[in-house]
Amino acid sequence: MQGSIGSVGDALDNAMMESTIGLYKTELIDLDPARTWRDAQEVETETASWVYWYNHQRLHSSIGDVPPIEYEQDYEEFNIIRRAQ
Repeated sequence: MQGSIGSVGDALDNAMMESTIGLYKTELIDLDPARTWRDAQEVETETASWVYWYNHQRLHSSIGDVPPIEYEQDYEEFNIIRRAQ
């Protein structure tokens, strides 16, 4: 991943993280407005589950409808084979 075009600490520098946080809040925190969180531990546990899903199970359309971790593993394997040739 290449650095953004913004300078350190400005909005362009933080755009990717802000986008991910917005997705997290939309899909987990604000998904069910009737849901109440018991405590910080529940939020932490659910956040860990969401992060696992996001990286290991979510199908990402821009990378061939595979989970990001699978795409990354295939990329690494491709590069290992390429370096060995």
